[in-house]
Order: sequence, then C-alpha cells, then structure tokens
Amino acid sequence: MTNYPITKLVDSWNREIDYLRIAVTDRCNLRCFYCMPAEGIDYLPKKELLTFEEIIRLATIFASLGIKKIRLTGGEPFLRKDFISLLKNLKEIPGIEAVHITTNGVLTQPYLEEMKTIGVNGVNLSLDSLNRENFHKITRRDEFKTVMKTLDGLTARGFNTKINMVVMHGKNTHEVIDMAHLARDRKISVRFIEEMPFNGSDMSASQKNWSHVRILEELKEAFPSLKKLDSHPSNPATLYQVEGHSGNLGIIPAFSRTFCGACNRIRLTATGTIKNCLYDEGVLDIKGLLRNNKSDDDLREILISTVQKREKDGFAAERNRRVDKNISESMSSIGG
Repeated sequence: MTNYPITKLVDSWNREIDYLRIAVTDRCNLRCFYCMPAEGIDYLPKKELLTFEEIIRLATIFASLGIKKIRLTGGEPFLRKDFISLLKNLKEIPGIEAVHITTNGVLTQPYLEEMKTIGVNGVNLSLDSLNRENFHKITRRDEFKTVMKTLDGLTARGFNTKINMVVMHGKNTHEVIDMAHLARDRKISVRFIEEMPFNGSDMSASQKNWSHVRILEELKEAFPSLKKLDSHPSNPATLYQVEGHSGNLGIIPAFSRTFCGACNRIRLTATGTIKNCLYDEGVLDIKGLLRNNKSDDDLREILISTVQKREKDGFAAERNRRVDKNISESMSSIGG
C-alpha cells in the first residue's frame, strides 16, 4: 500500500472535506413510500456496482486526501453479501478515524457483536414510527418488532446510536413527541428530518406545514426545558437537550438546507458516481476511471479538481448541476 502525504480536499468556498458517505447497494428490504415506489426500483446488475475491492481502494485514496470519517449506507447496507468484511477492511485503513453505518435495522441485530468487536463508531437507525400499524403503512413491510430489537441491542451494547425520523405531514407527525421520549431513558440522539422532494413527490404540504421551524415549535411546547446545545458547525442537526433526559434531540433541515455553509461531506454512490452534494445529479464517474486503469495518483488529482468545483449550497447544486430539475430518483439509489 502506497503511503501518500496528506493533501486535504478543500472546495472553492474554503470548506475542508473530511467525511465520505458510501452507498454499498441500491437494494432495500423496505419500501418506504418517500424513498421508493411500492413495486421497488429496477435494481442494477451486480457488475454495475462498485466491488468491495474498488470501495477499499477509493477509501484509501480518500484517506490520503484527508477523509477521516466514512458512513456506509444503501439502500440497506446489510443486504450486501459479506458486508462485515468490508467494515473490517475500512477500519484498517490508515487515516480513517471513524466508520459509521446507516441501516433500517431489519437485518442488523445478528451482527451487533461483530460490529462491536470491529469497532464500528456509530449507527444511525431509520425509524419513522413507533406504532406497528403505522410503521407498516410507511414501510409497506411488517418489520417493526425486528427493528425495535435492533434498537434495544444497540443501546444495550453502548453503540453511539442515532434515530432518524423523517417527519411527514399527515403520516407520522402525531408521533413526534412519542419519538422524542425515546431519548428520556436511552443515551441516544433522536433526530427529526425534514422530508425531501425525492421520488418526484409533491412536497408543498410538507414544506409548508412541517419545516424545521414547526418541528422545533412542537418540541418546545411539549418540553419547556428544551435548550439548544453547542455542536460542530458541520453537523447537519441542530441539537437540543431536555432536562432530565439521558439522550438528546436533533432537527435536520434537509429541505431548507440551512446547514450547507459548513458542509464537510461528499458522496459515493453504489454505482461509483461522486456527488458533491445530495442535490446534484453526480459530478464524476469514478468507477469508469477505476476500470480504465487510472493510477491512484491520477485519481487523487481528479478528485481534488472535482471537489474544487463544488457548489456553494444545495440550492445552487440543484440549479446548476441538474438537467432534470424535478428530483425523481430514489433515495435508495443515492445513499441518503
């Protein structure tokens, strides 16, 4: 393995990029209506996906460019065969200080002990309802009990655990306060996320009624002791503490995009496309470069140049880096 001097990835807005999100698959075993149509999507052939060897090679190159944190997403990452072996290899890359996972929790529980041994630094668990029937309506699958077992297993083993709840007008807004109560006795972070206009959904009602401002108002009314916490500027969540609660609460303005100014992340899709922003269409086919025998040095220079072309924020990325302004792709294929 070649040892390179660290050259930091810095965009034209002087933001240092040290966080890489990697989608390892476009497949998912749930059918959340805001993420994927009921009939699913046309999954890509295996040959179109990055191999684990390619992911590890790219992660090593990114580490040489100052990437310190990796988050593995999907689809559902545990659907990828031998996913645990990928975790082990990523944890061994010099310069990578933290490896996190985002999962829906359906397949996760049997691997918790191995994850603890490997040293997985944190797990984000997608959970949009605490009611079995409503969970079924949202995900189109009856897996609520399984997901809750995963949550119990994560907290019992002391994982740095975050709950991600997408707040959807008319679907689960009546459960916001119940979800917040999960942090009362559990040392976890419960995060409420503005719904985003993916899958071509009509977002007008949700944007109007359940912005990050409205979510905060609901929490303040239920928890008068709610206080804002200090957090790193690059954290997309604004964090809050309720007096007496073991965990904390967070609000992520995913549609309002108020956190873009300090964004420190880029994305690698399952098909090997670099996305400088969640809202662009993809800015570099790095898989094609890999498979056309570009050297690591060449890839490093191309990545540096690509990041320097990063847009100021998600609105600019949507405006300047999309041919189709109607965002219709599935979040399952993007990686969240």
